[in-house]
Amino acid sequence: MNTVLKTVGLNKTYRLGGFINPLKINALDEVNLTIESEKPVIVSLVGESGSGKTTLAKVILRLVAPSSGQAMIYDQFVAGDGANVSKKEILSSVQPIFQNPFEAFSAYRTVDAYLERTATRIAGLSASDAVDAMQTALSSVGLKYADVKGKYPNQFSGGELQRVSIARALIPHPKMIIADEPVSMIDASLRMNIINLFLSLKEEYNTSFLYITHDLATAYYVSDYIAVMYRGTIVEFGEGKSILKNPQHPYTQLLLNSVALTDRKWERKTFIASDMEAKEFQFTGCRFKNRCPIAEDICTHKRPPPIRQEDGRDVYCHFATEEPEGMKV
Repeated sequence: MNTVLKTVGLNKTYRLGGFINPLKINALDEVNLTIESEKPVIVSLVGESGSGKTTLAKVILRLVAPSSGQAMIYDQFVAGDGANVSKKEILSSVQPIFQNPFEAFSAYRTVDAYLERTATRIAGLSASDAVDAMQTALSSVGLKYADVKGKYPNQFSGGELQRVSIARALIPHPKMIIADEPVSMIDASLRMNIINLFLSLKEEYNTSFLYITHDLATAYYVSDYIAVMYRGTIVEFGEGKSILKNPQHPYTQLLLNSVALTDRKWERKTFIASDMEAKEFQFTGCRFKNRCPIAEDICTHKRPPPIRQEDGRDVYCHFATEEPEGMKV
């Protein structure tokens, strides 16, 4: 059994404001997550904006240093306490795909130059082998090297450029690809093409994906596992379809109020999430307590809710199995 992803006591604290009484934001607060599998998997990280999803991705990629704790990818410490690998070694094992492909490439540089640099500097290939690697990676995402060579980002559509981004990530044959909202900037008609591409590449390249999204419909479709985040904490984690068909945490149930799941389709409903309030990051106990319809005095205790094993998943809630009467927004 491989340890695909593991975080232990992972924290990231930001201080906002002046020197007098600065506001402390725990963007990641004791994040403990363990995913083990013999096969490559797709893990979706879901939650509202401000829940800490992108911060977690940046810590794993070592774009941001954690305040404490550690992160591991396939038994390799990549961030925090115990991390002993270089940035180059990390990028050979973990590759990113960003939300906006036009921001991932300079308008003054051809896209194949980026692919070549990844092949030679990260994968360590010779110039001739780099061309072969680029051709193979582009073919895997439905593109031809001849159609990409010498072109600039503005000569591609958003969907085409995102495919180039994916091809670039595939060149080093990473163990994991971290995709941060990779379809949010793409036309709705093309989104499922990218999602289906992840499924095929998981098998073809034996690569796992950490898929960061607020789109529960695509998360349900593509995920082996789902981790739900709220205000820097994991509130529920387990097998993907089980969580979204039968959510146990009140926050997950709130998210499902925006998109109702049936056996055949997803049906959108009106949902307006409240603005992120910095004070919720200061809460002791459960951070969801002021929006939770079943909160009680125990939820205000200084210690956060313990992990409860419910239906094969981890749920951080004192009352995980109770059916709420309604959801506060």
